[in-house]
Amino acid sequence: MSSPIPSLPTPRSERLAGSPAVRHDGRWWLVSGAGSVFVTDPVFTGELDRFATALAAADQAVADLLNQQHEPPASHPGMRR
Repeated sequence: MSSPIPSLPTPRSERLAGSPAVRHDGRWWLVSGAGSVFVTDPVFTGELDRFATALAAADQAVADLLNQQHEPPASHPGMRR
């Protein structure tokens, strides 16, 4: 008898940039249509953590740039309108 494959609820799961890597409750899983595998290798999970952190920082930088584009230009001393 095989053990059941854990289901990963969406609200507490985060897929990493369209990859099969999903972080669920702080743990990494590789997910496909055939099932899920819990990732136990600390080197691999460390790399996934670093990539997720870098991706989040990049997303934040893009959001900040987009917000700056929508702000009115700051007035500069000495410039007339």
